[in-house]
Amino acid sequence: MRLALEQAALAGARGEVPVGAVVLGPSGEVLAVAGNDREAGGDPTAHAEVLALRAAARERGEWRLSGCTLVVTLEPCTMCAGAAVLARVDRIVYGAADDKAGAVGSLWDVVRDRRLNHRPEVVLGVLAAECAAVLHDFFADRRQ
Repeated sequence: MRLALEQAALAGARGEVPVGAVVLGPSGEVLAVAGNDREAGGDPTAHAEVLALRAAARERGEWRLSGCTLVVTLEPCTMCAGAAVLARVDRIVYGAADDKAGAVGSLWDVVRDRRLNHRPEVVLGVLAAECAAVLHDFFADRRQ
């Protein structure tokens, strides 16, 4: 999560909403890191999670990320939760809950829907206060 927080800080410094993501391989090795890049890229899908999943798939040479863990500073939205399910990650670890758009238990629970053929394990609240503070500080600065 510390590495994801570093990516969030880098994204915030670029004027992006400070969300960071890391994909860990089956042995805990870092396969990919990313921060939000929607503003710079003009891409509504350039969420940290999607970018990290794409990079990890390139690194592994396949789209299936079985055995991998997605670590993200903010609870994934529906798009990112769906991407994690489709990528077949084994685990999603996130910091701050997102009551407005979270799809891993807060607003929706996409990843635990029994109708889907893959349901990753979820670990929530890791360094939650630190992850939330990064977002709170970013938006407080923007309001001033």
